[in-house]
Amino acid sequence: MRTPRLEALPPEDGIWVEIDVAQQRLVIREGREARWSCEVSTGAAGTGEANGSGCTPLGWHYVRAAIGEGRPAGTVYRGRRPTGEVFDAGLAARHPERDWILTRILWLCGLERGRNRGGEVDSQRRYIYLHGTPDDQPMGVPASHGCVRLRDPDLLDVFALAVPGTPVWLH
Repeated sequence: MRTPRLEALPPEDGIWVEIDVAQQRLVIREGREARWSCEVSTGAAGTGEANGSGCTPLGWHYVRAAIGEGRPAGTVYRGRRPTGEVFDAGLAARHPERDWILTRILWLCGLERGRNRGGEVDSQRRYIYLHGTPDDQPMGVPASHGCVRLRDPDLLDVFALAVPGTPVWLH
């Protein structure tokens, strides 16, 4: 796998998101300086770009859409739409099979044709998100179905900074 050279990073003064899959860490950067960070959980199946793999895709992406502004923490989403539910223990007990997508969604779109954009490797068509997850789900270890899971308070911070168009580098 190729790793972008330092010169390939976004402009010195721009906000961008770095997600280090090996460290299970998300860093908000301004230029090359780290501004904020948190633990995440990426794909339990590892990294990869193939549709249906359950893997977290690597490479350069951007935030295509930010979904959920103004909704309460714990809002439950299916198909990028709020279900009208707010997550709690009772809801979890009634639906133990669900892979919960909570609070906000930052939908990613790949920027590297043939790697994470187009055909069977298209991150957007794979519905790769940064999204919230229940508090009982582990952070710092791969456990998702390919998305990047965050704790709700961390997701709200990222959501405020990573507006649509923000570059995201998964490596």
